[in-house]
Amino acid sequence: MKRVFVSVFFVLVAMIMNAQDIAGHWGGTLNIQGVKLRLVFHVSRSGDSWTTKMDSPDQGAKGIPTGKTEYADSVLTITAPALGMKFSGKWQGADRIQGTFMQSGLTLPLELTRVDGEVALSRPQEPKPPYPYRVEEVTFENTKAGLTLAGTLTLPEKGDHYPVVVLISGSGPQNRDEEMLGHKPFLVLADYLTRQGIGVLRFDDRGVGQSTGNFETATTLDFADDVEAAVRFLKNDRNVRNIGLIGHSEGGMVAPLVASRSGDVSFIVLLAGPGLRGDHILLEQQKEMGRVTGATAGELDYLAAVNRRCFDIVLSSASSREAEPLLKAYMDSLAQTGKLPVNMKDERGAELWRRQVLSPWMYFFVKYDPVPVLRDVKCPVLALNGSRDLQVLPENLGIIKKGLEAGRNRSVTVKELPGLNHLFQTCESGSPALYGTIEETFSPVALKEIGDWIKGKGF
Repeated sequence: MKRVFVSVFFVLVAMIMNAQDIAGHWGGTLNIQGVKLRLVFHVSRSGDSWTTKMDSPDQGAKGIPTGKTEYADSVLTITAPALGMKFSGKWQGADRIQGTFMQSGLTLPLELTRVDGEVALSRPQEPKPPYPYRVEEVTFENTKAGLTLAGTLTLPEKGDHYPVVVLISGSGPQNRDEEMLGHKPFLVLADYLTRQGIGVLRFDDRGVGQSTGNFETATTLDFADDVEAAVRFLKNDRNVRNIGLIGHSEGGMVAPLVASRSGDVSFIVLLAGPGLRGDHILLEQQKEMGRVTGATAGELDYLAAVNRRCFDIVLSSASSREAEPLLKAYMDSLAQTGKLPVNMKDERGAELWRRQVLSPWMYFFVKYDPVPVLRDVKCPVLALNGSRDLQVLPENLGIIKKGLEAGRNRSVTVKELPGLNHLFQTCESGSPALYGTIEETFSPVALKEIGDWIKGKGF
């Protein structure tokens, strides 16, 4: 009897230890058509229940909540309905779980092993102190909007007469480094230019980081006011003679706006700046994004037709309030007949899309045509685009060039850089889903083009 009791005791101990062993940090790598994407599952236990949070380091995502976590018969199952994701794997002993990852119809093998928790990203271009230049934390006021903007000013160690550029971020709330997906492109760009003898001011968007204000209610015009405040700060407070603007993506819309109405801007650099009206930019973007994610030609054509109708309602309206009932009626008719496109899926998806289109930023963006403003830009302009950019296609360069030359701008340089995506990373595919998987933050070729052009102008 004693022997049976001891055997049962050790079986129970083994079961408890097995359950305890599964808690912790588990990392693995998906291979998606040759592209490697790391995942980390943080599994924890409370009583008889399990919970999991997930990181996708290469996509800059941390602490993603999942739905249900189960561990029974040495099988770990993690589901995340909001992501359409499921992982199921069997404990192999020696801190290894062999399983399968499923998401959106895709099924891939995934082996998990224990990791320390945080998975370090390889970002070899990211500079580390000490820096061979001066670094100052600064603030300046946008008195028109009643807000304070906070940023970092980097200045060459020697000399007094050098140009200073203001970096202008792309769409969405961005900090001063334009940080996304584990990359800090503006930090890399600022470091490179300052080492080349060019000062740089980069700042947190309104409502982001240490800057005050409300980002959600702002449009491109508001961001232009913020940049004008930066120019005034450099001109009046810091006595800078030659001030330039470098705008990325939406920042490439802001820079011409500021340059067209400020005599204090000596030059501008447009990085993947739009030349087409906003609705055309979005339609092209949706088409290319759908193509790389495997949507069929029929799905893409129908999505384009639906979005074209939505944008036409916006274009013909005098305000978002006027457009709202018309958009709702159109989307309701699609939902009732079961004809919502794949990106909306259901009535809730349609409602989210309608809200997005009617948001202050997108309503303005859809209607905004950059060309009339480009005609008013008289200072030297460098416009760059990557050949693999799927968000602002390189064809925009020709439109930018024509717009500037129509206004008799005599100093226009336009270049399409081979093999670069929207973030100016060297890539095989321009898909945004892969931005975080690329170690390079900013192509050295693009950095040199920018630095050489500014220095070549003798500012």
